[in-house]
Amino acid sequence: MKELLINGVRIRQGQSMNIELPIAKLPTHTLIDLPIFIRSAKEEGPVVLISGGVHGDEINGVVTAKRLLEEVDEGLTLLKGTLIFIPLVNIYGFLSNSRTFPDGRDLNRSFPGSKKGSLAGRIAFILNEQIIPQIDYGIDFHTGGRMLSNYPQIRVDYSDKKAMELAKAFGTHYILNSKYIEKSFRKAAFKANKRILVYEGGESMRLDDYAIEEGVQGTKRLLSSLEMIDYNATPQDSIFLKESNWVRARASGIFNASVKLGDSIKKGQILARISDPYGQIKEPVKSPSNGYVLGLNNLPVINVGDALVHIGNE
Repeated sequence: MKELLINGVRIRQGQSMNIELPIAKLPTHTLIDLPIFIRSAKEEGPVVLISGGVHGDEINGVVTAKRLLEEVDEGLTLLKGTLIFIPLVNIYGFLSNSRTFPDGRDLNRSFPGSKKGSLAGRIAFILNEQIIPQIDYGIDFHTGGRMLSNYPQIRVDYSDKKAMELAKAFGTHYILNSKYIEKSFRKAAFKANKRILVYEGGESMRLDDYAIEEGVQGTKRLLSSLEMIDYNATPQDSIFLKESNWVRARASGIFNASVKLGDSIKKGQILARISDPYGQIKEPVKSPSNGYVLGLNNLPVINVGDALVHIGNE
């Protein structure tokens, strides 16, 4: 029977267990633990990580992972394999409403980390040594940045055939070609011959019910494809996007979008208008290509150079 070993604790096939992994102390000497929830079926099968909050202000991802854990605990039967839930990875960022750690470092650019490195590097080291070796696959939930909303999408490297199979099984609206980024959680898993999908949906510091629900349904579709749960999923007609680019502001002023997330757009179409506060100047923002609206700036007052509309191209 397959066993997991996390922080010296052995979890046998069929066991369910909650582990609190000590990671560091606050300046007040209050101990910070990383809660990990293991739910295992009696029959051996894949080990899948479900994680959120790698960026501490991306609350939407935390709630998505939490919802999935609740569904398993409230009656969603796990037929085989094991699920490892870490709904909130970056506890420091969560406490301070911040994407990063107190030293400004991004956990998702700190892998594989070091036992004696920065705070973010130490947490990355724990994940790299304690979690990645245990899993086969994973889904890591993210959102857009401050005042930047993302439409539900999976980001995956098209050259990775196994990851593409998983992305198709997840089956959300858009599957975006995204090369592995050095020092990221996803790249660290890939180097260990594991696969982690990145799901993007919603905006940081806000809850987006649609993006949460789509993340939950996509994960259940993925688990069903791995025969880990019995779930009659309605497959999505995913659109495959080979590249994407941000349209940036050519002027400062008040930003008023005329497109919505998920819209199909044409080259030359007016996406938004930028005006001064007095109505004397109006600058149209036009699409440079055909494509789809993957991300949108929700900030009404923008500066020249700001990212406005994220367009994905087939």
